[in-house]
Amino acid sequence: MGTRTFIAYSCRAVYYLFVKHISSHIKRAATKNRVTERGELMEYFCRKLNIGRIRDGYPKITLAWMGKILQDIPTKDLYYLKRVCDDAKDFSKKFWWELDPKKHTDGK
Repeated sequence: MGTRTFIAYSCRAVYYLFVKHISSHIKRAATKNRVTERGELMEYFCRKLNIGRIRDGYPKITLAWMGKILQDIPTKDLYYLKRVCDDAKDFSKKFWWELDPKKHTDGK
């Protein structure tokens, strides 16, 4: 083995020891960008509702399920829903009552 070959192998070895793979930088950046205020509200509702659901023997509500439930409600209305449910005695009962459109008709 010549001197040039030895230096080339040495440089490659040093490079591979000290340089991180690009995927280690990409994964971290992808998780930070996905945080939204709507997602935070959905996590809040899931957390508050799952406390009572687990206690009563019902399955936990996942974020996907919560997304389906809240898909037609604008984000500004979710802040109102959060405030109203926080002020109520029973968070879960108030949440489900507010989401039911039959409860809010005038009876006509």
